[in-house]
Amino acid sequence: MNTQASPPSQAPWVTALVNQAQQNEDAEDSATLVINGIATQLQTAISNASSLSAADAATLQALAAQLKAHSDPLSAAIVANTPAADEAATS
Repeated sequence: MNTQASPPSQAPWVTALVNQAQQNEDAEDSATLVINGIATQLQTAISNASSLSAADAATLQALAAQLKAHSDPLSAAIVANTPAADEAATS
């Protein structure tokens, strides 16, 4: 005989909140990955470019650093402006 109590079922709004939190996290991760990927590719291009002047290389290195520094705010903006699955389905 199983004596363990089954967990209470969640209210639909709790389930929706959990799902939205996961969607936000996924969007944040994706945005951060894309931005950091661009910065990494830019840094690789700088390292492999023999025809860049020192000034151009410094400018591009600063741009790569700026991209990495702004990945968190951009991730937040994407999440803030991405409708919930329920909203997207009804739009």
